[in-house]
Amino acid sequence: MSTTMHIAVKGMTCVSCASRIEKALLKVNGVVNATVNLATETATIEGVASTGDIKSAIINAGYDVELESRQFEVKGMTCASCAGRVEKALMKISGVGSANVNLATEQVSISLLENITNDTLVAAVRDAGYELITADEPAQSEPKQDKRLAFYQKDSWPVIGSAILTLPLVLPMIGMLFGADWMLPAFWQWLLATPVQFYFGSRFYKAGWSALKAGSGNMDLLVAIGTSAAYGLSLYLWYSFDGHHGAPHLYFESSAAVLTLVLLGKLLEKRAKRRTTDALHALENLKPTTATVLRDAQWQSMPAAQLVSGDVVKVLPGDRIPVDGLVIKGSSHVDEALISGESIPLHKSLDQKVTGGSVNLDGVLEIKATAVGSESTLSKIIRLVEQAQGAKAPVQALVDKISSIFVPVVLLIATITVLTWGLYFGDWSQGILHAVAVLVIACPCALGLATPAAIMAGTGTAARHGILVKDAIALEQATKIDYVVFDKTGTLTEGKPELVQITAFDDAENVLLEHAYGLQQHSEHPLAKAVISYAIRHQVSLPEVTQFTVVAGKGVKGEIHGRKLMFGSSHWMRELGLSLPTDKIQIKGASISWLAELTDAGVILAGLFCFADKAKPESKQAVKALQQRGIKVAMLTGDSNDSAAQIAAELNLDNYQAEVLPQGKAEAVAQYQQQGFKVAMVGDGINDAPALAQSDLGIAMATGTEVAVSAAAITLMRGNPELVASSLNLASATYRNIQQNLFWAFAFNTVGIPLAAMGYLNPVIAGAAMACSSVLVISNALRLQRKSF
Repeated sequence: MSTTMHIAVKGMTCVSCASRIEKALLKVNGVVNATVNLATETATIEGVASTGDIKSAIINAGYDVELESRQFEVKGMTCASCAGRVEKALMKISGVGSANVNLATEQVSISLLENITNDTLVAAVRDAGYELITADEPAQSEPKQDKRLAFYQKDSWPVIGSAILTLPLVLPMIGMLFGADWMLPAFWQWLLATPVQFYFGSRFYKAGWSALKAGSGNMDLLVAIGTSAAYGLSLYLWYSFDGHHGAPHLYFESSAAVLTLVLLGKLLEKRAKRRTTDALHALENLKPTTATVLRDAQWQSMPAAQLVSGDVVKVLPGDRIPVDGLVIKGSSHVDEALISGESIPLHKSLDQKVTGGSVNLDGVLEIKATAVGSESTLSKIIRLVEQAQGAKAPVQALVDKISSIFVPVVLLIATITVLTWGLYFGDWSQGILHAVAVLVIACPCALGLATPAAIMAGTGTAARHGILVKDAIALEQATKIDYVVFDKTGTLTEGKPELVQITAFDDAENVLLEHAYGLQQHSEHPLAKAVISYAIRHQVSLPEVTQFTVVAGKGVKGEIHGRKLMFGSSHWMRELGLSLPTDKIQIKGASISWLAELTDAGVILAGLFCFADKAKPESKQAVKALQQRGIKVAMLTGDSNDSAAQIAAELNLDNYQAEVLPQGKAEAVAQYQQQGFKVAMVGDGINDAPALAQSDLGIAMATGTEVAVSAAAITLMRGNPELVASSLNLASATYRNIQQNLFWAFAFNTVGIPLAAMGYLNPVIAGAAMACSSVLVISNALRLQRKSF
């Protein structure tokens, strides 16, 4: 059936762009007609081509597709097969670019190429046998509501109820170990097993039937068929019993025990899954619900959601700060631990930035809001964590392929088991019982939870340590890194040059400093700020400056007390014809400025100023930690070679390049990659963005620019370079955890299914093993929350 699709296209600049896209689209198999409107930047496609093929054609033509992202909760999923079915149902909708289901959070992230109503998405998921919860139908918060529910409505009731009824059925098995005969009459076995089968186990029939209607299978179908077979076999043996040779051997206890164990496993799994989202819930809980804001010349309390940029809010000691902003009155210590991972409270005073969600400890602050709502730092962090936790690792593709054929294969093995035992060994009862064990042990729940549970626990732990991971691909890339390249200024160094040497040639040193202070008072250059800071600390008076002029790229000049002064670079001084006494420079690798005076006799040097950007206290340990992992460490900087050499020697770097332009940084990263290295780039400025994008793994300091952060796959919420090694350690631990989980998930099935088919695995034991597999996988993932990195 032919459909019409409207897709927003980015990157077009002229008519030839539109024509190129049209030609590319018409080459796609299934496209009947394609027109591109340059004015609206929209492509209209008619035909039966898949959304993925259309998207690829546009991207391969050199343009990009504008995607809308939506996230919903999905109800009714129980295993990896369910997750795959929901994804396939959504991907069949024309205009859906991608659909990723996270079984652990029961969420689906959908990317749309065109505007599709939620009703369309809901209908597709409903047809697949599941329920999509939109914003119009908010899901109930089960953990909070559970305490107020009646006992028969709580999620623990099916387990408790079925266990009470099952216990009398399995006690005779224990009695047999001691030679006691506690077996109940057939009627009582049936009476106890029936409610377990059809009341407490009804969820398996409902979900299994939904899967069958959708033309597929899932874990619930396997459990429903398996336990029904044991229950049905018991009814048949009871009905056909001739009354001789004691009581009939029934299997009601097997069906009831399997259902009870599966229900117990699902309950434990559900509660363990909640813990994997603890980090996200902790971040959500940082959002204050109310704020004290200055409106109509008086302080009033109002919902934090109603604040706008520019509002002035008051924050009392012990309260959470409701907005990102600047302190305009007061001073206090602020705890930013849950946002940045910084455990030591920071002192905040006039004109300093504060972050929404942090805790004001001991003073009253008045703050002018600069970012509120979705634009706040906290909201952006939450979006990044949600994005990372909903992402799929590349290894998940293998799991998805296996899950898609898993249930049919298991049903086939179960059928072969019945026929083999019945036809070859002549024991149909045992054949059915062993087939039940096959169906029960084969639950693919652990397979579906292995990857998302580890990713959620790992990224959540990272967020607590001040490390934000953009997606699961970044985690995998981080495990391969063998070369880390740092920017220098603001990354390895403080980024705040300090005046470390003043040498006067004629005037007294304090006069020289006074002149430099006067000339630099209106400059925003980092070296000027260092002069001003030094002068203020030493209580130097500020002279009046006239005829002040900025000489672009060279320095500044002006008149003080009638003296014509110039303050600037060595290059400028040489242009003025001066010979510079570089032997007077005492600080190796320092940045140099000179003060000169224009006299009747010509230009003469008045003094020398040396500036040094100190390495951060943590930088040396950060480099050492990486080198101990076998990773080479290099530095790229636009600073002078002397300055770079000084820092490189101090930190014991493996390599460095100085006087590198922004594009040159990207080229340097590419050179390392051509040598066979997997390169991580660490930076914080706009000039680092090209290199961050070029690298195999971009790591940005959030203390830097928004451009750098957006170009990176990992963001460090503190300007501490030691977090680089921590992030690589955490990524390795998370990926190792994924591999362990997948090993156990596959091991349970590859070992358990043959054993069950051969009769070495009782259905009850199979049910217990299946329940344990899911809990084991999630428990293993939760170990990441206890690790320190």
